[in-house]
Formats: sequence, C-alpha cells, structure tokens
Amino acid sequence: MKARSPRSRARSWVLQILYAWELAGDGPLLEYGESALAQRRIADRYRPYVDRLLGGLDRHLPEVDARLEETLANWRIERLSAIDRGILRIGAIEILKFSDVPHKVAIHEAICLAERYGSDDSPRFVNGVLDAVSRNTPVAG
Repeated sequence: MKARSPRSRARSWVLQILYAWELAGDGPLLEYGESALAQRRIADRYRPYVDRLLGGLDRHLPEVDARLEETLANWRIERLSAIDRGILRIGAIEILKFSDVPHKVAIHEAICLAERYGSDDSPRFVNGVLDAVSRNTPVAG
C-alpha cells in the first residue's frame, strides 16, 4: 500500500474538522478549526496544509459553495451528506484558489477521500462535480 502524502493526510484532517464543525452547527470555521486542532495531536508536517485549507475555506466558503451549486443540477448543497459536502469543498477550494495544486490532483485527492469516507456513490459523484468546476475554472499560471 502506497504511503499517503502529508497533503493527503492534511485533507483527511480537514474533512474531519469540517464534519465536526457542521455537527456543532455554529461559529466561524477558522475558530472552530483552531479549537479542534488544539485538542488533537497532529504531526507538524500536516499543520501547514491543514491551516491553509481551513483558512481558504473560512475566507471563501460562500464563493466555494456558490460554484458547487452552479454544477449541482436541481440540488442545493445543504441536501448533500456532510461528508460529500466537505470533500467537495476541499476539492473546490484547491481548484479555485490554490494555483500550486493542479486541478487533476485536487480531483484525484477528493475521489480518494470519497472512496475512504463516503458512500458507494460518492467517488463518481465527487468526480463529476469537481470535473465540472474545473472545466469552468481557468488554470492559474
């Protein structure tokens, strides 16, 4: 089995934080994330990317959700499972705002999260939604 990269592990941590944040139901994401991270032991090599993802989502969540909803024909993002919603948000922030993450990598990593944490239908669903977001987002260079 191939070892997971620090960024892959960081994405898993962020998915867990997003899920718990939604269950908590209130407060700014970044504040919740910092509090959650203070209570967990996360290796130092994961923290920079965890912080980057949480910061990006905290700043751009309305934009990320709007872009995701544009691709969800007749669906509202609130109707998705919390896991699928979190995975899509992580992939979308990377596609929309992280020029150092190729779109294909963001999509692949999101599919891996969906395979690991989502339902049987999640990987195909995540792939379709993020592929549509990627097609409508110029590659920064």
